[in-house]
Amino acid sequence: MEYYIRKDVPFELHEVNILDADEQDLESISRESGIGLSKGEMKMVKKYFKDLGRNPTDLELEAIGQAWSEHCCYKSSKCILKDTVFDIDAPQNIYVIEEDAGVVEFDDDHAYVVALESHNHPSAIEPYGGAATGIGGIVRDVVCMGAQPLAFVDPLFFGPLDLPESDIPQGTKHPRYLFDGVVKGIRDYGNRLGIPTLAGMVYFDHSYTSNCLVNVGCVGIAKKDELIRSRVKESGDVFIMAGGRTGRDGIHGVTFASDELHEESEEEDIGAVQLGDPITKEPLIHVSLELNRAGLLQGMKDFGGGGLSCVAGEMSLAAGYGAEIQLDKVPLKEEDMAPWEIWVSESQERMMYAVKPENVDEVLRRCEKWDVEATVIGRVIEEPNIKVYFDNIMIMNLDLEFQTGGPSYCRPVEIIDKTKNITEKEPEEPDNHNKILLEMLSRNNINSKEWVIRQYDHEVRANTVLKPLQGVIGKEGPGDAAVIKPLEHSFKGIAITTDVNPRMVYLHPYKGAMATLDESIRNLVAVGAMPHSFADCLNFGNPEKPKRLGDFEQTAKGLEKIARHLNISFVSGNVSFYNETKQGSIKPTPSILACGLIEDVREAVTMDIKGIGNTLYLIGKTKDEMGGSEYYEMMDAESPRVPEVKIELLSSSIEDMLSAHSNKLTKSCHDISSGGIAVAISEMCIAGDIGAEITIEDEIRGDKYLFSESNTRWLVEVDEENEEEFEKCFSVPVRKIGKTGGKRLIIDYNSKKLIDVSIESLRDKWKNSLGNKMG
Repeated sequence: MEYYIRKDVPFELHEVNILDADEQDLESISRESGIGLSKGEMKMVKKYFKDLGRNPTDLELEAIGQAWSEHCCYKSSKCILKDTVFDIDAPQNIYVIEEDAGVVEFDDDHAYVVALESHNHPSAIEPYGGAATGIGGIVRDVVCMGAQPLAFVDPLFFGPLDLPESDIPQGTKHPRYLFDGVVKGIRDYGNRLGIPTLAGMVYFDHSYTSNCLVNVGCVGIAKKDELIRSRVKESGDVFIMAGGRTGRDGIHGVTFASDELHEESEEEDIGAVQLGDPITKEPLIHVSLELNRAGLLQGMKDFGGGGLSCVAGEMSLAAGYGAEIQLDKVPLKEEDMAPWEIWVSESQERMMYAVKPENVDEVLRRCEKWDVEATVIGRVIEEPNIKVYFDNIMIMNLDLEFQTGGPSYCRPVEIIDKTKNITEKEPEEPDNHNKILLEMLSRNNINSKEWVIRQYDHEVRANTVLKPLQGVIGKEGPGDAAVIKPLEHSFKGIAITTDVNPRMVYLHPYKGAMATLDESIRNLVAVGAMPHSFADCLNFGNPEKPKRLGDFEQTAKGLEKIARHLNISFVSGNVSFYNETKQGSIKPTPSILACGLIEDVREAVTMDIKGIGNTLYLIGKTKDEMGGSEYYEMMDAESPRVPEVKIELLSSSIEDMLSAHSNKLTKSCHDISSGGIAVAISEMCIAGDIGAEITIEDEIRGDKYLFSESNTRWLVEVDEENEEEFEKCFSVPVRKIGKTGGKRLIIDYNSKKLIDVSIESLRDKWKNSLGNKMG
């Protein structure tokens, strides 16, 4: 059977014969066209066109394929999300979930804007371009709300750097190559755009070997009266396409991202990776914000997943209208592109403006002033259909509700508690705790990420108050959160952090998700910020497998549990499914971008020890909860006890810690996470270049106490004279554990000296390990 019938028009256009197609034919059409629709979905499409009494054009079928992809319509996740993380209404919310980015109140006159996305599959094939265009896409999400971008973040996940070549699956690039390329892509795009990359994380695990994860986020600031929506306002609005030209790069990007990677992915799907151009992007940002401030735009939306196929329809339908598009007016990189290629291309650096007819000339004039190419390509119509013309011939006419709505599945879930099948397998208690601590500090999930951080310009725009590395110049340690000052006339700031512990989420998705959010909150509170909003990038395997979706559901419920109790919303986010190959799935990875507000950035607290003779306090309780810990991973041990979060304790701890901060009683503060107390105090000593002598009495085994990753804990440095006042701030467990001073870290536990190491030895292992591996 011949599926594609050439139309008698002076350009390349085909009718797709789905009305005569049986189920096998429908599957063949979907597979051969690359639209990625299932047999059931193709039958839905066939019924729609049967009711119309005609076959679709190739353009129409491609449009549906893009809009119905997992990446665009969240067909496997929205059934779960709407009852969990979507359903939290906080008073600071302005626009939440419904737009390209979340919009949250900053002060009476301003809002901050948050977006977090994934660019996983493109980065696995072409790490430099995939990561760069991830940054390019996330910044557009913030700009199209009318916000000035302030900062980028980049949670990254790779296989082990020292993996032997013989262990690399066919069709997979080595983690070192991927890591190096991704960092360079983010570096070159962000630095050239002049926006700081100032928070993130890097995590290494075997599960990411054949499917790395590249999550990118952006935070911006806008005046409330300059906020704009990603939608049109009225019939007759004119569509203006501005920025880069349209080419064959990025075709089928969303359908590629909605399937598993395989050995032939690079050969088959390299065209789905977009090509970034930050030099074109910068003036596009400037002119977009200028046009919005001047009141010349009705709406604005970036060209993201699905390209023009999605942007025109989504902008129109959001306001209850339809659109007419003159596709032959779109500026092209290549003149021989077929209409369907133009329609679904995800070429970068493009924005769509909705403009009143009387403002079109002024918009075009200002774009020309900025040397940004801009073209009128269509208009808004009353009828809620998308109509596309090429050389004045209609080549597409679809009901927008049908095209953009997409299917929704409540797929079967299977909940597996992996911890029930784990028997505690303790390591032998070490004879040399010094050696263990130094080895822990050198591990890639703990050691310094200076090799990454120094490649990024994290101070451009001069808004960065707390940087990723903090402490004595040349001897800095890892900050808990970055802090930016977004407004010239105000000292109010935004604290930003990104966090996740995939190993804990893998063992127990519910507890692991709660632990992830607890860590995000601890990082914000450590610098003196009140937690204010969350964004999530939920990276999982194939949702058609019940166990994968069970992990997803439990993770969403864990995130919701804490957020709802604290009444803090997930204001924006992304779901990335199909992070899976024949080697298996990635570990469940719910990356969190958390923002907090600090009333005066001058009072922000860093993690480096500040002086000699000060008192060190432990806030919170350390427990025998070693499941998912870095120490047990290093020792090849196992435990079913994943650290739990006591929500009431967390809530009280936030209040108590911020009370101590506001009373200016904290000299330094550091949250306790990967590596436990021993690693946290080592990092404080490294950053301040001052030692500490710790004395602790407790019931659990010494190595477990040192390296447990129990939640809701901080280390705090306090002036000796403020001890009493500091202790009065706390209703939660607080204990004095030592003093600062000297050039060594000494830890006595139950009257036995477990640790006695010089700061230089600690610094050498922590600071140089990753850089030495990358060369």
